[in-house]
Amino acid sequence: MILPTKHIAENQALIGVGAIVLRHLERPQTITGLWDKLRQNNSVGTYERFILALDLLYIVGVVDIAQGMIQREVS
Repeated sequence: MILPTKHIAENQALIGVGAIVLRHLERPQTITGLWDKLRQNNSVGTYERFILALDLLYIVGVVDIAQGMIQREVS
């Protein structure tokens, strides 16, 4: 479920959903605002998958939360 396999397409794996989330995270914003942008995207699917993708991005250090806003981590 995290990585694509022969049975799970790239856009359905959490890493693919994370890439979609990152494309829409151009500036810091609330999680609710980001979800509102992505809720109609079929690849993201449910709120649960959206949160799992955010968790994955946070664990690998790509996003961070500061002052209630989610943002890309600058390196």
